[in-house]
Amino acid sequence: MIAHMLEIADQSGLGPAFVAAGDDEIMAAIPKERAVKTNPDHPSGTDRVAEALASCAPEADVVINLQGDVPLLAPSALNICVEALLAEDAEMATLVVPLPAADIAHDPSSVKAVVAWRDTRFGHALYFSRAAVPHDAEILYYHVGIYAFRKKALMRFVQSPPHPLEKTENLEQLRALGLGMKIAVGLCDEVPLGVDTPEDLEKARLLIRNKT
Repeated sequence: MIAHMLEIADQSGLGPAFVAAGDDEIMAAIPKERAVKTNPDHPSGTDRVAEALASCAPEADVVINLQGDVPLLAPSALNICVEALLAEDAEMATLVVPLPAADIAHDPSSVKAVVAWRDTRFGHALYFSRAAVPHDAEILYYHVGIYAFRKKALMRFVQSPPHPLEKTENLEQLRALGLGMKIAVGLCDEVPLGVDTPEDLEKARLLIRNKT
């Protein structure tokens, strides 16, 4: 699945892609020139990306943190994330999908974003929560966990302590908002299937076979 995610990153055409891994099993699954071994004890993938960046792309101004568990993500989603970052002149960017509130309001694993929209495609985040926010809205914005960072913002983020709201919601992007960072938001069309269980993995394999 990690190799498949690397292929998605390549297909976006945004630039060189690498796998930052703290696990030898992951390192063994990736061509050596595309893998960067990092500290296995990092508290988050963001910290892992920050360490890897110094060795694989020290000259990069923008870096995307792409998780390894969304094998059906469209490569164009990465482009939307970077477009949002540039359009909003922000320090970070991420993605959301509009969904009926009835589908996700009471699911704490579905993170919701409160967004100030500049137009029909881009805006900036006001807050993220596991609760149903804004209150009584018919449409909620489901947060897709992909981040584009300006390099300076990434380094500031990982060097800062967790914010109290980050601890309360268990959402690391609230650290960035607590630091006063602007998080741009881009609109996506569909929720990518996340693989969190063996059942999810079998579903993803079936969908990919049908797609190809």
